[in-house]
Amino acid sequence: MTAISYDFAIIGAGMAGASLAAELGPFAKVLLLEAEDVPGYHSTGRSAAFWEECYGGPGIVPLTLPSGNFLREHGFLRRRGALYVGRQEDGPKLDDFERRFAGTGVTIERVDGMAARAHVPFLRDEWCDGIYEQACADIDVAGLHQFYLKALKNAGVELKCRARVSHLERGQGGWRILTVNGDTYHATQIVNAAGAWADTIARIAGAQPLGITPFRRTVAQLRVGQEAPEDMPLVLDISGNFYFKSDNGRIWLSPHDETPTDPCDAAPEEIDVAKAINQFETATSWRIEAVERRWAGLRSFTPDRLPVYGADPLVPGLQWFAGQGGFGIQTAPAAARVASQAMLGLGRDDLTSDIDAKVYDPSRFYREKAASAI
Repeated sequence: MTAISYDFAIIGAGMAGASLAAELGPFAKVLLLEAEDVPGYHSTGRSAAFWEECYGGPGIVPLTLPSGNFLREHGFLRRRGALYVGRQEDGPKLDDFERRFAGTGVTIERVDGMAARAHVPFLRDEWCDGIYEQACADIDVAGLHQFYLKALKNAGVELKCRARVSHLERGQGGWRILTVNGDTYHATQIVNAAGAWADTIARIAGAQPLGITPFRRTVAQLRVGQEAPEDMPLVLDISGNFYFKSDNGRIWLSPHDETPTDPCDAAPEEIDVAKAINQFETATSWRIEAVERRWAGLRSFTPDRLPVYGADPLVPGLQWFAGQGGFGIQTAPAAARVASQAMLGLGRDDLTSDIDAKVYDPSRFYREKAASAI
């Protein structure tokens, strides 16, 4: 019988796989497999790059807040602030937003239109109500990813790029892993950190897909008539129709689109860029001079929009670390730590002490399927 070479083989070297490999590396022999030429080619490299306390909903806050502490301490955050805006008819939505996050530990305050326009020049008068979140910050995504890539290298993790997994075979004592270029590896446990391809990897491993769906998200960079101030907060429509922020005098604008798609190298659609511009012109009086560039990325969600961390209940030796939507980067420090502690059988620390890992266990989907079959 072929000897097992690795304790863990992690599939996917974006922020999820890299952060988890960096956490596992000091305690285990780890292989990190990346299908593309470089790590972080897809979602990680196309992030809108902000840390926002309310992003992802109350179920994500326990991961976001401790991750924010880690990111600040290591110099990966730059304070920006966030402003959710609404018109008169949006008052009930803002009320509901406040109720949803009451008691979660986030710090938000209701502001009127005058205060909102003081934060955001050129915001039109009809946007007369808002919620301000002071703690929102820009994330140095590339710096954070490189931090984890350096840490995993120092821990002895072996990173293999251009190593798309084509076959997974489970035998007594572990897994045999084949890649499309013909290489073979062996590991005791497989970790599915494949992002948009997570369900694809599950099928290859003989597991039940969890319904993790990739959604396209579009961003356009605008040159406007008067430079956007660098201290302007991230602006989000409370109805979810747009968000925008300043970047080096330009505007990064998204229509907040979520278009289901197959796993792919995502590209922007002109209709989505047009929708974003229309919403931006409705909300502000800025004059758009040019759309300088546009791009799209994939955000992958489970059916309940919470991530999955932990062991597959039916396939021994298969771990999930996926379904992290658009909040995977801002929650990476706490998520990787709590998942690695569970995989290694380690106790909690200050970063993870307040996280209930059972909330994110993949077993919840199997229980739901069993209940629906009764």
